Amino acid sequence: QVQLLESGGGSVQAGGSLRLSCAASRIFLKMGWFRRVPGNRSEGVAAIGRDTDTAYADSVKGRFTISKDNAKKILYLEMNSLKPEDTAMYYCAAGIVGAESSLRANAYDYWGQGTQVTVSD
Repeated sequence: QVQLLESGGGSVQAGGSLRLSCAASRIFLKMGWFRRVPGNRSEGVAAIGRDTDTAYADSVKGRFTISKDNAKKILYLEMNSLKPEDTAMYYCAAGIVGAESSLRANAYDYWGQGTQVTVSD
């Protein structure tokens, strides 16, 4: 059974940093982070594929960094210079088809339960 378990969320002030982690039950070539604010659509934040293939939403470029430790089967999202508009539930996702990074939710097959990130002014 595939499991994705996120951690690292919390409350920080604007300008602060957080690192999210997603522990997976197996290695995936394609993984990503998405976020959702209640009442809004899910947004692809960052994605990673094979080797150095990464993709970022324009809203987080230069502030967020996605990385993956295949040996530990952990996906990370380093979030710096956080803004109140980054407040959302963050979800880890993993795909079993293809190895290219993607910010599209339909490219993924498995999802975690989410971890809340709250950024205050």
